[in-house]
Amino acid sequence: MIVGSKIVASAAIKMAVTLSREEENLLKKQLAKECEVKSVAVDYGGEFISSVGKIVERAVVAAKREGVIRDTHAEEGAVAGATREAISQIMPKALGLNVGGKIGIARHQDHVSVAIFLGIGLLHLDEVSIGFGHRAVSY
Repeated sequence: MIVGSKIVASAAIKMAVTLSREEENLLKKQLAKECEVKSVAVDYGGEFISSVGKIVERAVVAAKREGVIRDTHAEEGAVAGATREAISQIMPKALGLNVGGKIGIARHQDHVSVAIFLGIGLLHLDEVSIGFGHRAVSY
């Protein structure tokens, strides 16, 4: 079994691009069983600039609620930092526009990854983007 930053990164991205809650749940179970990876996905949407804080908050809350991270300052900070990194990568395309998408979070041991899949709306001219962040925490 190969586990580390590459597997956790892949898991977060896969969670972020799932199409339904059923697909999320199946993937979550598969990752836990095959790779001992804890994962979660959460939807979000709204005007990008006003949504940034909500995106970070939703990522941290979802990760704690699903047991991906513990309720500690360091682990919450790792998810918040990785989420901010992912946001910074998609910001140039999304500033001033409406967005909707999904946050995927995955963890194995000290590896935590956050992927954000973002649909960016401007009239009927939609764009998509993925941002990604990774942090290490002690376990």
